[in-house]
Amino acid sequence: MTTNSISSADSSWTGMVPVDDTALAVTDTGGPGIPLIYLNGQFATQGYWRRVLADLGPEFRHITYDERARGKKSKLSADYSFEACVRDVDAVLAARDVDRALVVGWSYGAFVGAHWASRNPDRAIGAVLVDGAQPYDWLDEAMEQRIRKLFKRLGWITPLLRPTGLTPRMTAAQQAECNIELGKVSRARELGPVLDDITVPTRYVLASGSSFGSRGDEQELIRASLDAVCAGNPHLRISAKVASNHDHILRKDFHAVAEAVREVAAFDHSGH
Repeated sequence: MTTNSISSADSSWTGMVPVDDTALAVTDTGGPGIPLIYLNGQFATQGYWRRVLADLGPEFRHITYDERARGKKSKLSADYSFEACVRDVDAVLAARDVDRALVVGWSYGAFVGAHWASRNPDRAIGAVLVDGAQPYDWLDEAMEQRIRKLFKRLGWITPLLRPTGLTPRMTAAQQAECNIELGKVSRARELGPVLDDITVPTRYVLASGSSFGSRGDEQELIRASLDAVCAGNPHLRISAKVASNHDHILRKDFHAVAEAVREVAAFDHSGH
């Protein structure tokens, strides 16, 4: 059962979608257009997509949501795993009575979107993956310790920002474990087969330079792994590489993301 609020003016819907031991805050603009479901960065919120939504406009149906313990309203959970995030895509789509959708994911959400598209070839219209879902072995023991120290160091400030929804209602240890698990999901032997199995049109939009917590040219080395991936799977292509960095791409280069969505959506109309 969902709790909700419906606007008769534009058929938009906002409400809570129960899943497992929690509930997720969801917004659905409604309308007859191709459904787009947006998958957030690891600790980000649905508000990050507002410029992309505005650029794409009412031609599309936009479904956004905050993951477990993210944002102001989504509830806590005993499970913050990557697999739980993939399951949540199905839960949100089912609650909104959507069978087929185009997934748009940024950063962590790009990994979730790649997995969902790979597992659901009959339900995925396509995918747009924004500076994420790149197979690269960046996690080692030293990196694990670096991640744990980083989140422990930030532990004093994140609780102060939680009322704003800008930081998750998770402990520093939980946030670190999520990031470490992402490193394992990112490994070439883990992610490579997932990307190889994608059979729907998929476009990457890549940032340039660094991201929060990265050093030197780490991010550029990770992005370079996509050359071989795209060469091996004709369904995957790099749509654009933009000037903004990882953290600012949805704010500064939202138009490139919107254009990639339009490119993928055109396949659903033309079949080619």
